[in-house]
Order: sequence, then C-alpha cells, then structure tokens
Amino acid sequence: MLKGKCVVLGVTGGIAAYKAAAIVSGLKKLHADVRVIMTENATRFIAPLTFETLSGNQTYVSSFEKTWEIEHISLARKADCFLIAPCTANVIGKIANGIADDMLTTTVMATRAPVVIAPAMNDAMYTNPIVQGNMQKLKDLGQYKFIDPHEGVLAYGGKGTGELASADEIAEFIVNLIGNK
Repeated sequence: MLKGKCVVLGVTGGIAAYKAAAIVSGLKKLHADVRVIMTENATRFIAPLTFETLSGNQTYVSSFEKTWEIEHISLARKADCFLIAPCTANVIGKIANGIADDMLTTTVMATRAPVVIAPAMNDAMYTNPIVQGNMQKLKDLGQYKFIDPHEGVLAYGGKGTGELASADEIAEFIVNLIGNK
C-alpha cells in the first residue's frame, strides 16, 4: 500500500517515544521506506539503534552528523509524508512559531510534503490554550494534519486525553493520505 513511498518519522522526547517502534514496524509491513529523525530528548526514552534495526536505515539525531549530503534538505525532499509521532507540546510550539533549532524542526521547515502530527502529552498540557492555539495555527496552514490523541491512563497515572493514537490508526491515516497515489 505504501510501496515506493517515503515516510520520514520524527520522534520527540515523551514517554510515548517507545511506541514509535510499532509505528515503524507497521509502516514497513506496508512497504514504506521509513527514515527516522529523533530529538535528543527522544534518545533518553528509546535508542536510535532500535529504529535503525526496524527501518533498515540510518537514524538521524544531530544536524551535524558527517555525511556527504545536507541531510535535513535531502530527507525533506525525499519525504512523501512527514510524520511526527509522538509529538510533544514543545515541538508543536517550535514548528508553529518557525523555530528550527535541531535536525527534526529544521527538516520539517524544509519539507513540502504533508506533515502529520500525532500529539502525546499530559492532558493538562494538551488542553492548554497555548498548545491548542499552536495546533490551530498549524491546521490553518493546510500542510499540517493532526491525529488526535486518545483518552487513557497517562504516565502520571491519571486518566485524560493525551495518549498517543495507536500504531494501526496512524498507519491507516498515512495510507489514506498518500497510499496508492
């Protein structure tokens, strides 16, 4: 369903970062070429080697890794879809305000592909008017699509809206967006 399609997956530094491994596996089963960019904080929750093993491609963390290509531009052009899952309030805020200070946000700023954001965070953060305003700002641009988080038990033990959508739901969204085109 995604053969010949490149999905660049951004993984940010929240507890749900480990769930991105299932997202990579699901996209690979659909024959997507998956390229992973992690924030430095994401590497505190899950190792880049996990994504390299699952995707069969190098995982990018730093904008200053030694390669012959300008990686953020190369990945931005390669992407048929740019997925950020999980996406923290911090990264949503950076993108909404044009801040490109790491490999992930720099590559997002350079892509013309649709950007799909799957937020995952504490429910108080998710419902914060500033976070909601940043999400609306991105939605209004048209290039940015959101997969709403679920209600569930969150990292602090309470229930609320902020749990990352399932890997299957995210894969289905990507297939509907770019599959068979």
